[in-house]
Amino acid sequence: MELQTSFVHSSCLFFLSVHTILFMFIYLSFPQCASAGILGNQTDKLALLDLKSQITEDPQGLMDSWNATLNVCQWPGVTCGHKHQRVISLDLKDHRLAGTISPSIGNLSFLRILDISDNSFHGVIPPDLGKLIRLQTMNLSFNFLRGEIPFTLSRCVNVVNLILDHNILQGHIPTELGSLTKLEMLYLKNNNLTGNVPNSVGNLTSLREFYISYNELEGELPETMTNMRSLIELGVSVNSLTGEFPPALYNLSSLTLISLSFNKFRGRLRTDFGLAFPNLQRLYLANNYFTGSIPASLSNCSDLLRLDIPINNFTGNIPLSFGNLKNLLWLNVLDNQLGSGAPDDLNFINSLTNCKMLEFLDIANNKFGGMLPYSITNLSTTLTKLLIGYNRISGTIPREIFNLVNLDVLGIQGTLINGSIPDSIGMLSNLKNLHMESNQLTGNIPSSLGNIRGLLYIYLQDNSLEGTIPSSLGNCTSLQTLDIAQNKLSGSIPKQVVALSSLSVLLNMSYNSLSGPLPVEIGNLTNLAALDISNNKLSGEIPQSLESCSSLEILYLQGNFFEGTIPPLDDLKNIQYLDLSRNNLSGNILMSIYKHASLQNLNLSYNHLDGEVPVQGVFADASRIQVMGNMNLCGGIEELHLHPCLKQANKRPKKHIALILLLALGTSAACLTLLLLVSYCCVKKGKHRPRTASSFRKGYTQVSYEDLLNATGGFSSNNLIGSGSFGSVYRGNLSPEGTIIAVKVLKLEKKGASKSFLAECEALRNIRHRNLLKISTVCSSVDFDGNDFKALIYPFMENGSLDEWLHPKEGQMLQKRLSILHRLNITIDVASALHYLHSQCHTSIVHCDLKPSNILLDNDLTALVSDFGLAKFLSDAGQNADVNQFSSSGIKGTVGYAAPEYGMGGQVSSQGDVYSFGILLLEIFTGRRPTSELFEDNETLHSFVKQALPRQVMDVVDQSTFYETEPGDLMDIFSCRSDFTDEFVECLVSILTAGVACSEETPQARISMGQLIFDLISIRNKLNRILVHSEKVKISRKGES
Repeated sequence: MELQTSFVHSSCLFFLSVHTILFMFIYLSFPQCASAGILGNQTDKLALLDLKSQITEDPQGLMDSWNATLNVCQWPGVTCGHKHQRVISLDLKDHRLAGTISPSIGNLSFLRILDISDNSFHGVIPPDLGKLIRLQTMNLSFNFLRGEIPFTLSRCVNVVNLILDHNILQGHIPTELGSLTKLEMLYLKNNNLTGNVPNSVGNLTSLREFYISYNELEGELPETMTNMRSLIELGVSVNSLTGEFPPALYNLSSLTLISLSFNKFRGRLRTDFGLAFPNLQRLYLANNYFTGSIPASLSNCSDLLRLDIPINNFTGNIPLSFGNLKNLLWLNVLDNQLGSGAPDDLNFINSLTNCKMLEFLDIANNKFGGMLPYSITNLSTTLTKLLIGYNRISGTIPREIFNLVNLDVLGIQGTLINGSIPDSIGMLSNLKNLHMESNQLTGNIPSSLGNIRGLLYIYLQDNSLEGTIPSSLGNCTSLQTLDIAQNKLSGSIPKQVVALSSLSVLLNMSYNSLSGPLPVEIGNLTNLAALDISNNKLSGEIPQSLESCSSLEILYLQGNFFEGTIPPLDDLKNIQYLDLSRNNLSGNILMSIYKHASLQNLNLSYNHLDGEVPVQGVFADASRIQVMGNMNLCGGIEELHLHPCLKQANKRPKKHIALILLLALGTSAACLTLLLLVSYCCVKKGKHRPRTASSFRKGYTQVSYEDLLNATGGFSSNNLIGSGSFGSVYRGNLSPEGTIIAVKVLKLEKKGASKSFLAECEALRNIRHRNLLKISTVCSSVDFDGNDFKALIYPFMENGSLDEWLHPKEGQMLQKRLSILHRLNITIDVASALHYLHSQCHTSIVHCDLKPSNILLDNDLTALVSDFGLAKFLSDAGQNADVNQFSSSGIKGTVGYAAPEYGMGGQVSSQGDVYSFGILLLEIFTGRRPTSELFEDNETLHSFVKQALPRQVMDVVDQSTFYETEPGDLMDIFSCRSDFTDEFVECLVSILTAGVACSEETPQARISMGQLIFDLISIRNKLNRILVHSEKVKISRKGES
């Protein structure tokens, strides 16, 4: 027994010794295993401290406690695992951090979640993140990360959610990402990615959400996507993807969201579309080139919430079966080719009354015809936006429209709807935006509109409304715009309306029959940018309170019966366009007007003003002022051709008065006799000589053929600037003054050249505007061979034509650059000139040949419209003229710029110039000629831009627009496309939208030049604010760095 006990004891000691020796061996041989937890934790700490060292901004102090005294597992944003005390989650989202991502993050080998979204991290994504093989979620979204997506991320084989959206990432989508077979969410949207979508994405068979929207991807979606059977949400909008609706998608029946908007997809949708996607909830196909009919099978998508397919070429009609879509919230078919003008076009409205959850309905800009159905009043009471404008709809607005109690936008404009506006409209208490312009409405403006106190915008212009302006509109205390122009309104202007201090954008009452005085309460409009009450029958004096409207940029009072003197307007510090013409104003021109540095154009013509015209400020430029028709004005600059002001002489002795009178009478009689003789001779001579331009030379310095021959070096080809249909233009130097001139020599052998010469002389004789190229003088003579010679002499413009800046020759690309503000200013200059020609001249003038080569730029890049060889005068009665009246060819203008109606023998009108201006605007901002070979089939510059708006605006804008005038310097403010703010892009969209609106095919669809100027100036002001703010941010960042 004792022996046995001893044996057992010895055995235990043996085994204990063996275990001790074995443990010591392992400890000495593999110390890293023995202290893995301690050393691993230290590695994590070092990696995070390295990340902290790369942080430049931490306004919330998140990392203040990231130091050696506190356990890394207790640091804010850090989570460790319980077993090994290793970092498994790093959550730093939305802490306003700035800096770069440290490559040391790749050493956090146990990391499963990395979320640094919603911060301001910049720099590149470190390739070292590919070492995080345990990672399941990587969220780097909403930062400023640049560079390419590292292909090494494909080594994160366990990643489920890869979220990299809203950065500035570039390059291609790495093919290697196709190996991430566990991936369920892949968000790459809102970056600058290029190239094709790789075929390898078809390997992501577990993927549920795939977003690559808002990039610059191209090509077709790959056929391999047919394998992505788990896909629920697909977003590829706002790229340059092509092809038909991707065939591979028809196999993905689980899809609930399909977003292909703002791409270049074409073709028809399959008739079984709705059967292929039974789970579909949201379908976005906007701004593509889809054709054919809307599939009726979509009504089988019982869960469909949103159908958004505007700006395509869909034809046919909206299926009646859509009434089965009980959950439908949103239906947008804006700007397609739906409808045929048939009486039953709007029958689908009846079926949509079954969609009790409908909130948004837009069928505008189509071809729907027929009567506006009464059933429209039975649409869902949840409807907030109803837009049916610019169709061929007729009938009247039903009184029961008030049933749509939640409407905040109602658009019924540009239709054939007649009758009155129902008084019940005042019951739409939530209405914010009312568009009923350009219809055939009659009757009164409902006083009940005053019940809608939250109204922001009222557009009722271009109708046949009559009666008085209801004073109850003064109750709309939030109103920003009121446009009731071009109606038949009468009576006085209610003081309650002009007292609305909320009016800040536009008050337009022009072209009515309003009478009486302008209320003194007009002074309450301290925030208003544009006031137009022109062409009415207003009388009395202009109230002095108008000076209180300190935000005014545009003030149009022309065409009324205002009398008295011009009131002080010193406080209108922002005024740019002031028109007081065609009134009965008297007295002197206030000398203080010239102090308005912002004033671009001043029109005082056709009044009864007297006294001296100032010569400072705006008065120093004859192209910016109009004072004709005031017989008692004197002085001014020489170009105005006014008689000099007589200085008051000393009183003469009475005994000389009789002698002075006798001499004056004798001189007058002699002059009269001489004048009669000269007139008699001229009449006889005129019977045998053709009409010349001598009547247009009055007040100009006379030049001879010899003068011009010498000035141009014998009309040397070295001095040839350009050549056109009716003449050639030479650079000249008039001695001895050394004045540089441009000489337009007419090709009289060319049919129509003489008529062109007379038209240009006639057009330029009495017009003065800062944006019209003034004529210096003319020469109508014979050359040394006895041939007729006619020439027009202009000031020489060193900066040449706009065409040279938009399409510079090779070698001039760096020298001739126009920034976005330059282009916008040029556009406004040209618009101002056209508005003056169309609406502010005593007789309206149509230019008929507006194009970049006829726009010259002075030293400050101010635009001047030139070449009036095809200009036409419009009679007051008709305001149009037959094209064939002026030319044997029948077509006026230049191919690409001439209005379509001219090509069909239509009448010359100001709307023809508006079309040319629209094309010019689009060319200015896209850099593409309307005759470019890039436009294939039936595509035009107009359709090219229209298809791109609004989401692809950055794809069509001339990229040199974003360069400063210094050669080679990209704007610091916006160094790349993703730096453009939403507001900046909105400005570009608004500019190009204006160009599209001007260049519509039918004259009736084009907007007026006056309205256009309002819009463009408003855009410029907004753009200036954006650029100033961005410059401040840039300076601030430089100061911090």
